[in-house]
Amino acid sequence: MLALVNSPETDVLGIAVVTGDAWRDEELAHTLRLLEIIGRTDIPVYPGAVFPLVNSREEAAEWEKRYGNLVWQGAWKSDQTYHGPWEIPPMKEGAPAAKPAKEDAAHFLLRMVHQYPHEVTIYAGGPLTDLAVAQTIDPGFAALAKELVIMGGSIHPVTKDPEFATRPQHEFNFWMDPEAARRVLRSPWTRLVVTTVDISLKTRMDKGLIAEIAKSKTPAAEYVVKYAQEGYMWDEIAAVAWLDPGVITRTTRFYLDVSIDHAANYGDTLAWTAAQKPRIAGTLAEVQEDLDTDKFYKKFVKLMTRPTPGERPLN
Repeated sequence: MLALVNSPETDVLGIAVVTGDAWRDEELAHTLRLLEIIGRTDIPVYPGAVFPLVNSREEAAEWEKRYGNLVWQGAWKSDQTYHGPWEIPPMKEGAPAAKPAKEDAAHFLLRMVHQYPHEVTIYAGGPLTDLAVAQTIDPGFAALAKELVIMGGSIHPVTKDPEFATRPQHEFNFWMDPEAARRVLRSPWTRLVVTTVDISLKTRMDKGLIAEIAKSKTPAAEYVVKYAQEGYMWDEIAAVAWLDPGVITRTTRFYLDVSIDHAANYGDTLAWTAAQKPRIAGTLAEVQEDLDTDKFYKKFVKLMTRPTPGERPLN
């Protein structure tokens, strides 16, 4: 999100927030506070879906009883840090003074593609519930967008990481709302670009990268240095590769779908080549397979350390 806001090449029309790694209201608060810190409170933030269309924390618990442990459940985590959907724990960066927009995310998305037909790129770094709702309200929604960029899905990752080595087609964003992901992936987008687990596992946010960002004293850089965690870089690839497609060195085209069979493979990514096109299919997706990591890291650091365009410091 910060990569896109910090780019001088973008005009961010708004940010839609959905339950994913944390509950929607907690994520809304963090997003609003980030925009305050970097001086971009002019960007509206829209509340999205609190719950998936069908999947639930209770269903996930039943799935685990039958089929084994789910490594990452986002807002539904089952450890001692769990809290309910309407609670916002104390925020390290401080609570925001700004408030979210009154319009919901799905109607915001619909309004934008109608206001700017074939000009809007939609970047989706979480579960796809709001996009599915928008498509359900207006079947012309997908065709009116310029393109959809998704971080989601897992096809054939090469890794010893137990989370993906044992369940290679499992990926959180698609799994949390499989029915929504199916609706979105089967919709008629003009262009569909997908960053999967496969390519994300080839990157790493580490101490060296954070140290490079720490050389800058902009509010955005200081925010990243203070709150970044070491780990794979998921959404960052999707954002940076959209801004600079040259960081991607190999792409494969697949028709994508998600299993909604409420059994062992619930939420798993399904993929077919163009020659294997299924009877019911959406847009042939451009799935990123490999990248120039050095080029990616340099572009990412540049975005994190540059002055934020349109910055308006709070008084």
